[in-house]
Amino acid sequence: MQTVSIQQARQRLQELIELTIHGDEVLITEGGQPVVKLVAVKRPKKYRQFGSAKGLISIADDFDAPLDDFQEYM
Repeated sequence: MQTVSIQQARQRLQELIELTIHGDEVLITEGGQPVVKLVAVKRPKKYRQFGSAKGLISIADDFDAPLDDFQEYM
């Protein structure tokens, strides 16, 4: 956890945001006393929707037919 004053936080806000995005926490102080804790917001995990790939995949009618290249092995 990194600790910075309000004045430092104003000057380095973008850098502090990047730190929190990558998992660090930042404690902002005023007069040596902690006033704000800066942490990244956890994004909700996207769940797969059943049937969302319907129509995207197709199998040819001759999918399981023997290949011409392997006729001599059969």
